[in-house]
Amino acid sequence: MSPPPDPVPTPATSVSRRPDAPPPWLPRGEIVHVPGRGEFFIRRHVHPDPTAPTVLLLHGWTASADLQFLAAYRALGEHYSFVGIDHRGHGRGFRSTQRFELDDVADDVAAVVRQLGITSVIALGYSMGGPVTLHLTRRHPELVAGLVVQATALEWRATLRERLMWRFLPVMGAALRSWTQPWLLRRGVGVVIPDDSPFAPYRPWMIAETMRGEPRVMVEAGRALSRYDARPWAASLDVPAGVLISTRDRLVRPRKQRELAAALGARVVEVPMDHLGAIELPDQFASATVELVSSVVAALPAGPAPAAVTSSDSS
Repeated sequence: MSPPPDPVPTPATSVSRRPDAPPPWLPRGEIVHVPGRGEFFIRRHVHPDPTAPTVLLLHGWTASADLQFLAAYRALGEHYSFVGIDHRGHGRGFRSTQRFELDDVADDVAAVVRQLGITSVIALGYSMGGPVTLHLTRRHPELVAGLVVQATALEWRATLRERLMWRFLPVMGAALRSWTQPWLLRRGVGVVIPDDSPFAPYRPWMIAETMRGEPRVMVEAGRALSRYDARPWAASLDVPAGVLISTRDRLVRPRKQRELAAALGARVVEVPMDHLGAIELPDQFASATVELVSSVVAALPAGPAPAAVTSSDSS
């Protein structure tokens, strides 16, 4: 059984380490082999209480489970078991010659969950992880007892601004392949994570983690998002739901996030953060995440809670 992640240290208490060493409080990493599908990298935490529900963490575009949920690991681990998956072509996710499609990613996730012997989860998706969560719930309803989505929308194609934005994907692909990528990431991470942030000592690691993404897949994933539209069917997902609305989000407008919440009939928690608020405001993000998961668990029908990973699974 894996212990909860250690508390986030402050720069003053950080121990000597390599400049690009990962944070010491990451949950255990595992490779899960799914016969006929591939090998998947996951982060896994097993709560000491075998009845604690399992939360399935689904990250956003160009991120990884660690980059997306680093700030929430500790808080979630105090209450729940969880599994975080790196999507295909992202982070340590498996590589495929097939085109990136949201349906396929949802099927990847379902296959990993079943391979782990988990029968029911609270699915939690951030940004692109939101569409993956909705597709997972639609395609594999027997696995998803409830869902939480964060900083995401029903679609990203309704406005001219959004359609024009996706036209720049080839430029993004060229930048990801360029020698300028590390420089651009250092500049961006330096803005998002100031020197007084608890994550400041780990900026080099976060840059290296971001660079794990496969450029071709990043572009294909962007194209998949440009085609995504859950408006015709999102309201039919009959499970308890929660939505974190990032009220200062310049990438996914709060209005669109509220439309998603209305379609899902979801409990809403608002956080005054931009799209990268999970690392800009780590305490607020972690608190809101636990609050939403807890509200979904409380709204589940009477009966067995979403299955936790058993201790034998984590050996």
